[in-house]
Amino acid sequence: MNSSSEYVSFWDHLDELRSRIIKMLMAVAFFSVLAFLMKEPLFNVILAPRSSEFMSYRLLGVPAFSVHLINTGLTEQFMVHMRTSLYIGVLVASPYILYELFRFISPGLYDNERRYASWIVGSAYVMFMLGTLLNYFLVFPLTVRFLGTYQVSPDVANMLTLQSYIDTLISMSFLMGVMFELPVVCWLMGRIGIINSQMMSIYRRHAIVAILVLAAIVTPTTDVFTLFVVALPIWMLYELSIFVVKVSKL
Repeated sequence: MNSSSEYVSFWDHLDELRSRIIKMLMAVAFFSVLAFLMKEPLFNVILAPRSSEFMSYRLLGVPAFSVHLINTGLTEQFMVHMRTSLYIGVLVASPYILYELFRFISPGLYDNERRYASWIVGSAYVMFMLGTLLNYFLVFPLTVRFLGTYQVSPDVANMLTLQSYIDTLISMSFLMGVMFELPVVCWLMGRIGIINSQMMSIYRRHAIVAILVLAAIVTPTTDVFTLFVVALPIWMLYELSIFVVKVSKL
């Protein structure tokens, strides 16, 4: 463990944890307030996927469309603004939060454990952000385009609420971020000995079927192209996980 022989009591640890939690909350509050004050540019970015002018639609050649959002509650727009600002604040402050948490636990780790922990935390953060970005630029826009324009009859118009739009964006961003942790989780399981690359290769066909089912759930569309562009990154993650597990044994 840490080479320092200085005794630190439980209450000293508790006081240090309290101090770090306060710092993390202050960071979240700062970035949340900053996001709240930047309302127009913030929601210009968030609401961009509801129109065919969004860059991903133009690259994919999606026909022109626009999803109209409505507000149905007196306080709904303000509460959505508050909640979205808080989520952005946590997202932007997350590197600092991870840094403070790592500084708190690292003194109790051996040097090799500290190196592994820093690699795991850094990799997990990068993969989560990649998943969030993939959702914003690909998965969520395709979902909005399909569900926002889907009609059982021309006589039934879609009236999508702002709250529904934001809730879907946040939940899907979190889901994709978690899914992108697959290589990190597989690396840990490979190091422990729960799985190996040969096992993952044998069950590759089963994994592809599961990936297609998952992609169909995330983007419930009959468009084969849309299903493919969503399933492809997830399949690539699985292949990357096989390679990571194999390397972890070297």
